[in-house]
Amino acid sequence: MTKVLVIEARFYDDLNDMLLDGIGETLSAQEVAYDVLTVPGALEVPAALNMAVKSIQDYDAYVVAGVIIRGETGHYDVVVNESARGVYDLVEKHQLALGNVILTVEDYAQAEARANKAKKNKGGEAAEAALRMLEIKRQYAV
Repeated sequence: MTKVLVIEARFYDDLNDMLLDGIGETLSAQEVAYDVLTVPGALEVPAALNMAVKSIQDYDAYVVAGVIIRGETGHYDVVVNESARGVYDLVEKHQLALGNVILTVEDYAQAEARANKAKKNKGGEAAEAALRMLEIKRQYAV
């Protein structure tokens, strides 16, 4: 059975709940087992992903989730860039099948529209991406 680890950067509870709802519904519909690992913020996602990859747990694919909303300072740019760089360095290094739904938005309304499964359902899309990347990995990875 396929098993996925969802790593969520829990900062906005209601938005994360929406993302997890979309992710869970999509994975469950495909009869995919999954665990959820919660970290404080997006900057912690790469470290958690690295620890998970090196653990004794066997996961076939990963989904990273969270919401980064632009604020009044340059911190947004650091969080967006460094979390993405860290995640994709690990994807390449370990040939990970991964779906990414760390939303990077200007305001809460944009985040809600993307997180809500009745609207854009980006969580569900990330779960589908992880499963598609797993198919590709199984087809081409050495």
